[in-house]
Amino acid sequence: MAEVKVKVQPPDADPVEIENRVRTSEPRASEKRNVGTEPLRHQAGPLLHSFKRLQLSQTVRNNTYDDPMTRIIELCHQFPHGITDQVIQNEMPHIEAQQRAVAINRLLSMGQLDLLRSNTGLLYRIKDSQNAGKMKGSDNQEKLVYQIIEDAGNKGIWSRDIRYKSNLPLTEINKILKNLESKKLIKAVKSVAASKKKVYMLYNLQPDRSVTGGAWYSDQDFESEFVEVLNQQCFKFLQSKAETARESKQNPMIQRNSSFASSHEVWKYICELGISKVELSMEDIETILNTLIYDGKVEMTIIAAKEGTVGSVDGHMKLYRAVNPIIPPTGLVRAPCGLCPVFDDCHEGGEISPSNCIYMTEWLEF
Repeated sequence: MAEVKVKVQPPDADPVEIENRVRTSEPRASEKRNVGTEPLRHQAGPLLHSFKRLQLSQTVRNNTYDDPMTRIIELCHQFPHGITDQVIQNEMPHIEAQQRAVAINRLLSMGQLDLLRSNTGLLYRIKDSQNAGKMKGSDNQEKLVYQIIEDAGNKGIWSRDIRYKSNLPLTEINKILKNLESKKLIKAVKSVAASKKKVYMLYNLQPDRSVTGGAWYSDQDFESEFVEVLNQQCFKFLQSKAETARESKQNPMIQRNSSFASSHEVWKYICELGISKVELSMEDIETILNTLIYDGKVEMTIIAAKEGTVGSVDGHMKLYRAVNPIIPPTGLVRAPCGLCPVFDDCHEGGEISPSNCIYMTEWLEF
């Protein structure tokens, strides 16, 4: 206790004034300090502050790690193509199966995850924000059908395959498809492979050539006359190229090399003629040139080309030239089976068979 010194006042001094002087001379409680512990307090202050920050940071990390929903979203961002339940289990071994299931179901109901089916089982994939806006207000079944159609891409998918992947009744699928079509989220496209069947794809996609048939089909009908005209014009161009090479009177090797034309040259010639109402690609022209090869009128060779050369693909270029047989082939050699590229797949009762082969029919009629 601090020592209080009281000054003795004269006998005539006021007692109240003496008491006030004694109170003011006593030190305040806030001013009482332990001199021996003061330096230790200054040293422990920063350490205590750092410990509290570390403890808070660790608490945040534990909460994030212990939250299954947050962790599942992080995994989906790491693997955009989707994750399986086994991946979730391996990454979150401390979380029980029931907790994982509750977290996944909640994310699905919130529209943050897509549920997909693959060969390895179910996949969970982060939902695209744009698609999430399109499917706002749709139930889980409608979202599942939309996701299956989206995964099919521009090749589309049949309703039978949608039924197999979704395990939904056919009547329910037809109802969902009509609803999605009315919202202009999907569209039905007739396939040339099966004219009576429709494939479904997203509304903004351009159908693949395998679905529409490309330039050779119009309203699901094969344009045989158009193909024949292209066939004749391509062969005419190669013949004129070979004739020009022969008239050059150079040595045979130079004449032979000069008679070749690239598919890009043939494509440019056809485009300049203006005989096609649809836009043709080099791939379309190469398809026509392949039919000339099967007919024995044209031969093809592949050469190395510099990168960036017009008409080259992956450092290679296809060259074509018209050929004339030295002697007429015998009847057996002239059979279409000798040059057929799908000879090994041809058998009676199959998709390719002698009974429905147009080349065999034409050859027999000849």
